[in-house]
Amino acid sequence: MKLFRRRPKLPPAARPPLERDERVLAWAAVGNGEGDGVVVASNLGLWLPGRGHRIGWHDIVKAVWSGRELTVTPGEQVAERDGYLVIADRPAERYLLLDPGELPHQVRARVTKSVAYTQHHALPGGSGRIVGRRVPGVDGLTWMVHYDVGTPVDDEAVIAETDRLVAAARVATTPEGL
Repeated sequence: MKLFRRRPKLPPAARPPLERDERVLAWAAVGNGEGDGVVVASNLGLWLPGRGHRIGWHDIVKAVWSGRELTVTPGEQVAERDGYLVIADRPAERYLLLDPGELPHQVRARVTKSVAYTQHHALPGGSGRIVGRRVPGVDGLTWMVHYDVGTPVDDEAVIAETDRLVAAARVATTPEGL
């Protein structure tokens, strides 16, 4: 018979200010667990130590689990164009998790689930990724573009090609008859 160690509940002092329809899925203490904070995964996003707000799953560009350390790269909206957002990487944040429990699994599953469409494309003078993401409370997909470093993002030819690629992605992901 295999015995499972039951994970303790999230201490009330470490509980983030959740919305009414938000619930905790997993959590882990950071560092040695003595005042370094906690990382909390909810159904709506990730709460990181030292922040008074949640990062939505759709706002996480990349999350990597090393076996001891969770590295999260949030995205930041740098422009809004007709029908899509231009996203850039914020600095990666690293958290040492000595007893991670289900947190790494939840982070991977939730970030992956938020991505409905992703395709990398060559663009004039560079390249970029077109991404359609699911955002809680928003019908349909939210379209984002993440340009690769060195791509002339304000070039008219890049913008025109990006517009065309996003429009084609929308058509490809829209069910017939809608």
